[in-house]
Amino acid sequence: MASAEFLTPKEIVKELDKYVVGQDKAKKAVAIALRNRWRRLQVKGAIREEITPNNIILIGPTGVGKTEIARRLANLAKAPFVKVEATRFTEVGYVGKNVESMIRDLMEISVSMVKAEKMKEVEEKALKLARERVLDILFPPPVAGNPQEMEETREKLRRLFDEGKFDEQEIEIDVEEKVPPFFEVISPMGAEEVNLNVPEGLEAFFPKRKKKKRVKVREAVELLKQQEAGKLIDMDEVKKEAKERAETSGIIFIDEIDKIVGADSTHGPDVSREGVQRDLLPIVEGTKVMTKYGMVKTDHILFIAAGAFHNASPSDLIPELQGRFPIRVELDSLGEEEFKRILVEPENSLVKQYRALFETEGVNLEFTEGAISKIARYAAIVNERTDNIGARRLHTVMSHLLEDLLFDLPKPGVTEVIINEDYVDKKLSEIIEDEDLSRYIL
Repeated sequence: MASAEFLTPKEIVKELDKYVVGQDKAKKAVAIALRNRWRRLQVKGAIREEITPNNIILIGPTGVGKTEIARRLANLAKAPFVKVEATRFTEVGYVGKNVESMIRDLMEISVSMVKAEKMKEVEEKALKLARERVLDILFPPPVAGNPQEMEETREKLRRLFDEGKFDEQEIEIDVEEKVPPFFEVISPMGAEEVNLNVPEGLEAFFPKRKKKKRVKVREAVELLKQQEAGKLIDMDEVKKEAKERAETSGIIFIDEIDKIVGADSTHGPDVSREGVQRDLLPIVEGTKVMTKYGMVKTDHILFIAAGAFHNASPSDLIPELQGRFPIRVELDSLGEEEFKRILVEPENSLVKQYRALFETEGVNLEFTEGAISKIARYAAIVNERTDNIGARRLHTVMSHLLEDLLFDLPKPGVTEVIINEDYVDKKLSEIIEDEDLSRYIL
């Protein structure tokens, strides 16, 4: 299991606080869910398999942090993470996707994660091998000669190579291309459903095409390093570890689950919505899904669902599915005070992001406390008068506020920009007052 899962629930919440303002109830619920995974693995005996995750429904309008909490939790646990929109399964005939595709997507991400980690472990060795291959291309070793002299010459070349003396020189290398399968099937279920991807174990039966490519030495080293790293790792071990990680650590975030709640009806799209719920049920309950890496059990995958539930409630889901999401957490709406904190507190706050962008032009960007308050106030007003899109409104407000400054940079002699209340009023007040204009701009 990922080392982050050794964190206590309080420590997990503390980590989430770095990126998400407020929403303490939701953070507490996901922190317990994450810690329970570690607890389950400490349990001895057959009962361990009977302990399943308490899946969670996060209830709240858009832009209050539902997705961010789930995504940051997965990053914290180094867990495979997939976000799906429940509405994508409601199309007529499930065009292109069915509910099992989320498990296949999770497995693909898990394999990519583990493969990247394994390649990182062998990176140093792969770099040495790639360097030797490039040297062989630049200076082919002589067929015969004094071995000691040859090694001394080679060592001199290595030193020159390490100093970057050959970086701009062009060489020709072989790069491998996967030949696509020679068949295609068009199906109402879509290509993914009929599993057109060639399993890794069968790839050897399809020819690999080698193509000559002329590149600079520094690029050649990177390309050959990837090739060498791929040879050094055991893909069977990668797939085995990825499967275990997906099954025991995987997190699937199902957004807009309220959109598959239908009214009492026996015809029209509501039937499709209930059908999606019934298709989701075995996945969430625990089943086995065939992927190109083998069967994946879903029993211990953590499902976090989310929705605004403006015109419905979790109790409108079919009873069986309700029972598989026992934890329901209502997130708080965001107002002016929360916006002020969101602008400055998180490690990735918008103010910090824009400061970093201005720094690339050699300009120091500062906001007065009054300016931050005004920005938060204007964002809250627009949310009240138009659609409430939560903290996402801050992005549109900040973008419009700084648009002219970003356009003018770089500007000779400008090394500092201070945003104060007057500047915020000048840029935003007229738009805020004109409700129709604010709908289009903010």
